[in-house]
Amino acid sequence: MLKFYYNPFSPNARRVWLTLLEKEIPFESVLVKLDGDQFQPEFVTINPFHNIPVVVDDGFRVVESLAIMDYLEAKYPTPAMLPSEPQALATVRMVQLVTGNELFPQIISLIYESEDSPQATRAKQHIDKVLQFLTQALGDRSFFGSEQLTLADIVAGIGILSLPNLGINLSNYTKLYEWSERLMQRPAWQKTKLSAEEFELFKGRVRTLVTLRRNKANENK
Repeated sequence: MLKFYYNPFSPNARRVWLTLLEKEIPFESVLVKLDGDQFQPEFVTINPFHNIPVVVDDGFRVVESLAIMDYLEAKYPTPAMLPSEPQALATVRMVQLVTGNELFPQIISLIYESEDSPQATRAKQHIDKVLQFLTQALGDRSFFGSEQLTLADIVAGIGILSLPNLGINLSNYTKLYEWSERLMQRPAWQKTKLSAEEFELFKGRVRTLVTLRRNKANENK
């Protein structure tokens, strides 16, 4: 059976978790606590980069969430979560990349920076730009690139659904708000959504990681 190494606080791991659940793929979950588990020899042999998620399927290892999602789509094609029409497929890929490159860094800024700081203000302005762009990408379809759930919805959904916890009102973006409501009606999303308390714990982890990385960068100067 496929093994899934994850932690529920990890947005990247939740991408894969949702894909497994939405596709109804049987799997064995292995919790990686991220308080040292990722440095244990057993895990390092699976992923020398100490990151989650990882899946091991019939002895085949895949790291990096987007690669894992593509692998699951290719091996378990039903239900299909990637459209075949060129423009629709490009929309899916574009939304995935814009979410990862433009939205998530701003979410990290909102978590780490003080609420009234210039950095937080710039982050909110950029998030508005991203949400306007994603509204256009969604168009009149129920999901990104399709009338059925796609891999883009999973990637974007994890980011966008976290925004109300950071003071961003999704009702200002009508189409995205309605889309987010459709996502949250799905059992897999209800199962994997972080509670308010869990989101606060996630924010604490993010602050710790950002501080460690900034300290390390300063040491290397």
